[in-house]
Amino acid sequence: MTDETRPTEGRTPSDSPEPQGRPDFLPADDSPEQQDRRPEPPASFGTSWGDPSGRPASGVPPYGGSPPSGPSYGAPPFTSPSFSAPTSYESPSYGGSYESPSYGGGGSYESGASFVGGPDNGTRAYEAPLFGGPPPSGPSGGGTPPPPPRQALPMGAGWAPPPPGMQGSPGPRRAPSTVLLVSTALTIALVASLLGSVGTYLLTRSSDGNDPSYSLGPLPTTGATNREPGSVAGVAARVLPSVVSIEAGTTTEGASGSGFLIKNGYVVTNNHVVALAAKGGEIRIMFNNRKTTSARIVGRDPGSDLAVVKPEDTFGTPEITLGNSDQVVVGDPVIAIGSPLGLTGTVTTGIVSSLNRPVIAGDESGASAEETAYISAIQTDAAINPGNSGGPLVNGKGEVVGVNSAIATLGRSEASQSGSIGLGFAIPVNQTRRVAEELITTGKAKRPKIGVVLDKDYKGQGVKIASGPSGGRQPVDANGPADKAGLKAGDVILEIDGLTLQDGNELIALIRSKAPGSKITIKYQRAGQDRTATLTVMAEDEPTPTPS
Repeated sequence: MTDETRPTEGRTPSDSPEPQGRPDFLPADDSPEQQDRRPEPPASFGTSWGDPSGRPASGVPPYGGSPPSGPSYGAPPFTSPSFSAPTSYESPSYGGSYESPSYGGGGSYESGASFVGGPDNGTRAYEAPLFGGPPPSGPSGGGTPPPPPRQALPMGAGWAPPPPGMQGSPGPRRAPSTVLLVSTALTIALVASLLGSVGTYLLTRSSDGNDPSYSLGPLPTTGATNREPGSVAGVAARVLPSVVSIEAGTTTEGASGSGFLIKNGYVVTNNHVVALAAKGGEIRIMFNNRKTTSARIVGRDPGSDLAVVKPEDTFGTPEITLGNSDQVVVGDPVIAIGSPLGLTGTVTTGIVSSLNRPVIAGDESGASAEETAYISAIQTDAAINPGNSGGPLVNGKGEVVGVNSAIATLGRSEASQSGSIGLGFAIPVNQTRRVAEELITTGKAKRPKIGVVLDKDYKGQGVKIASGPSGGRQPVDANGPADKAGLKAGDVILEIDGLTLQDGNELIALIRSKAPGSKITIKYQRAGQDRTATLTVMAEDEPTPTPS
């Protein structure tokens, strides 16, 4: 059927100003005048016009079936008019496309009305055709109801509620459980604490990188200051009170060094420390308790670089204990104590690096007229620096085994002194004991000798006795220790007491370390043959600048 042949009842001309498509939906709370314009269905139409209960109209067949005919409808069967419009349309209430059911004549029915019902029963109640056609006949009415309003308002006042099962209303809302509430509260508290800590850090953080709250904690309270007697600290605690600091000099020159207190209040030190005082200068001694006093020279021996002084007062200072240097072996631990560079009470440690090391130590104060000292020294790697001279070198028992006297340096100038490079030298305490006793008892020390003159130009193995007179002296002193042992001019001395000699300085240092009257064994060579001899060391009547 074309548009020209369709009935015009319930239709709106195309030139009408009313909208041509879907009806306009207005809010549920539209104006009263719009609600008043809604037509009331006739009483004869019955419940087929939007039953508010949501039930299908009486006599309306299920969706998609043909209405039954019979007396219960009160009207002849309804024959749907034929329309040429499509069978699917867009429902203004549901927004989906539905296919119109067929009634009787099999024509297509295009509905624009809203449906009330649900998918559970498959039925729908029709309120009115979209284009004003007659609704299906039923027992409730037989007339033609008026067309629906052009602006149908779904879910407005008086509109049928959704049927049960179609869009059920929600049940009562369940309150959250206690566990959920507690967990939520804890989470909020943790987050708030974290944010507070971060905020505090950002507010209190210093812009210059300092941390005002930084702390290393309290000081440890455990432990004591007492140490084992055999430890370095224990030894130092016993020895330090007996060590003194010495300053000597004149109004124009000065020297400083160290010393240690021996029996009857005497102080032993190096000769080069107090040599300036022998020219009219003075000596000041400072003890470990920082008390000071003046001192005088008792005696000094430039050949051994030893001296003894007597302070005016000792302030109750204890005397030091002397050991035995003949019992020292290489590798023994030793401690050097003194006042390097004026730093009183300095303690350094090391070991005995070597024994019988020949050292030539002259006067370091500028008194060049004095003879050179030849020392058969104890070598140590304990740090010895200028100012340590005259201080004690003690063993692990706190006994003095040497007197610190010299150091080896890589180089020095007249205006400066070099420091320790781990090569320090000490005078053996056995030699120191003998010299100190002689200086205290006689004011001078005896010079040990064997009565020979050495060939300084000899470059071979061992030490050679001069072949002829030198400086007015014969190569071998008549009736001297060497002469009595059978040595002659030109003999080469190879060993003394089993120690192989390297040069003449080593021989002189070894002889001066011996006490007069001691016996030594010499191995020598004559005309290519090795020989041995035993001789007794004797003392010179008067020391001479040239060693013999």
